[in-house]
Amino acid sequence: MKTFLLPDLAEGLAEAEINEWHVQVGDVVKIDQLLVSVETAKAVVEVPSPYRGKILRLYGKKGDMIATGKPLVDFELLGDNLVADTGTVVGTVEIGNEIIQPHSSHVHSALETRVNYKATPAIRALAKKLGVDLSRVTATGPNQTITIQDIERSTELTQPDFEPLRGVRRQMVLSMQKSHAEVVPVTIFDDVDITDWVKKDYTARLLLALCYACQQEPALNAWYSDKQVARRVFTEVHIGVAMDTQEGLFVPVIKQAHEKNSEQFRQDLESFKVKVQARTITPQEMSGATIMLSNFGKFAGRYASPIVVPPIVAILAVGKIRETLKLNINSQPKVHQVMPLSLTFDHRAVTGGEATRFLGQLMWALEKPQ
Repeated sequence: MKTFLLPDLAEGLAEAEINEWHVQVGDVVKIDQLLVSVETAKAVVEVPSPYRGKILRLYGKKGDMIATGKPLVDFELLGDNLVADTGTVVGTVEIGNEIIQPHSSHVHSALETRVNYKATPAIRALAKKLGVDLSRVTATGPNQTITIQDIERSTELTQPDFEPLRGVRRQMVLSMQKSHAEVVPVTIFDDVDITDWVKKDYTARLLLALCYACQQEPALNAWYSDKQVARRVFTEVHIGVAMDTQEGLFVPVIKQAHEKNSEQFRQDLESFKVKVQARTITPQEMSGATIMLSNFGKFAGRYASPIVVPPIVAILAVGKIRETLKLNINSQPKVHQVMPLSLTFDHRAVTGGEATRFLGQLMWALEKPQ
């Protein structure tokens, strides 16, 4: 028997949700034949078979979460299999207070049902009493150990009034938790007068202004490493653009934005919109951002405190454009268009001076007529 483990489908990915199985137990499959579609990193990814053989077991059903590196499919190999062996488990497997040392590269099926969680005997007993499947519980204790609070949250979610968050929304939960735990956010606000704009492609103008500000004050076009207490400042500008859908928030990344013009930005944005709606956008197209843009003002709201998602250190949010009266040089009132800006930065990596200089350069670029 050969066990195929769920591979890392994107850099650092912790888990994936089963979207649809394309095979059944007993099927004979070929190398590269599609096994399963999984939803992860805000994209649907197809996982092909690494072996030729007969399907003995499928781990999980539609909607189940599978951790990266955990069993996905058991095979009975048939004939030649030249693909590299990715279906092994090595080292120690820690379960609760016990350490199990596999005697070979394959974990016996009796153990495979126990390696999905870590819990003390008392927690196991409580879960059994409440009818909770520990392999479906999200662990928040030390070293990813399941706690009593985790069990309580799990039982709450089984009530009819609660809807478990899946796919894109679950990924958003994890990202927001990470941000809340790590980032030291500060937000500054200002308004920019855009009355003299000739063209009204607001997003393209914002992208151009962001690139200019990043070149003038690159400290905000950076990543921060919490573990190393170090930052990486980029000369290239890769802008993540938040796109709202009914299923959740997608953030495709415009790569090498500093080399593009308005027309190229518009082409990229339209392409991303089509891919997001069709759920064909790839994890690679949503990774590598060095700074982010959120244009929430097309719905409502003037100012916000946007969330910085590590490892990036800054995000610009743009509110709803409004009209206001200003006096001209002859003290005559004139209607002006004003765009509200909210810039959140991680104060661990960015100083207040760097952030305000960045915002000043951004506003200067936006106030230009063309």
